[in-house]
Amino acid sequence: MRKAIIERQIKAMADNGLDAMVSCSPENYAYATGFVVPSQPLIRHRHAMAIVSADGKTELFSVDMEASTVKRRAPDVPTRIWAEFTDDAMLVLADQLKKLGLGQARIGIEMDYLPAGDLARLLKALPEARFERCEHILARLRQIKTPEEIALLRRLSRIADQAITDALAAVKAGDSEMDIAGHLTRNVYALGAEHFKLMIIATGERSVLPNVGPSERRLQPRDVCRVEIFSVIDGYQAGVCRTAVVQEAPPHAERIWQHLVDCKYRIMELVKPGASCRAIYDAFIAKLAELDLPPISFVGHGIGLHLHEDPYLGKTPVLGQPGSDALIEEGMVLGFEPLCYETGYGFGMQNKDMLLVTANGCELLSDYADTDKLLVVKG
Repeated sequence: MRKAIIERQIKAMADNGLDAMVSCSPENYAYATGFVVPSQPLIRHRHAMAIVSADGKTELFSVDMEASTVKRRAPDVPTRIWAEFTDDAMLVLADQLKKLGLGQARIGIEMDYLPAGDLARLLKALPEARFERCEHILARLRQIKTPEEIALLRRLSRIADQAITDALAAVKAGDSEMDIAGHLTRNVYALGAEHFKLMIIATGERSVLPNVGPSERRLQPRDVCRVEIFSVIDGYQAGVCRTAVVQEAPPHAERIWQHLVDCKYRIMELVKPGASCRAIYDAFIAKLAELDLPPISFVGHGIGLHLHEDPYLGKTPVLGQPGSDALIEEGMVLGFEPLCYETGYGFGMQNKDMLLVTANGCELLSDYADTDKLLVVKG
């Protein structure tokens, strides 16, 4: 278990009047333990949970299929194992909570992750306990990164950045989006990532599509190419997007690209502790409007164990709370992405980077290559 994270959770329980918190999503399990149970994100019923009590006791809850992995990664943490095909996981969990002295406790649990049927059985099995949602508490804790998390996100940012830059340098006109994907995949693993999420490769007329994977489309001169990937280690992820042109830029592309670069630096000027997320977004939209480019709903967001985390640099800085605002804090890591999919000229452009909020401003984490100029795929 991660000592600094457990200490944060204990303080949060004291602040919120909780006797324990149960992390049951892959993201918050990894937050508490430092590792991901491999099949938990893939098979919803294979519950893995981290239990932390207000007095500092910690225990794990794991399906039998993953018992060896959990015991290897957390050998000193008491773990209750449940049998996938013969146990009711919620009855086993209820018994574990009782034995921890929590049978009549006020327990925080992730109600946005645990299936409704499982929660109903848990409530029935532990009728004297009071279960309350705690996902918002854990999400708030995750916004401020520890030095360990910052170091990992810095590494992941550079992996994604270099993997994309090198992949685009390895292809030429006539190669396909699948060829880019092949180079990109090899690069991500060769540079040290455990795996990746959300590979986006959109070229030519497909560059206007927000979240598409690679196709058999072949690169043609004057294509615009958007390439994005999230590299992953221990559940943490960093996303970078780069835009390139094949041989030379089509009309208007360089002008629009320079404007997006100017937007990038405008955002970086504004990101500092105490700054308003909504004000940063409004400044971006005003800058975008100078070229009559259409607005987007956000230009940045927190990132770490989720692809998107609060706060958003957008219309709604706190997800699910229209009209909200949030303040930038030291230690936040943001993915920020000045972009325009619908430029009006048949192509979209995006420049996504990773940004660390420092005591006096911000620092670019994805700094492998100078991307102020459009990358060029050779002919």
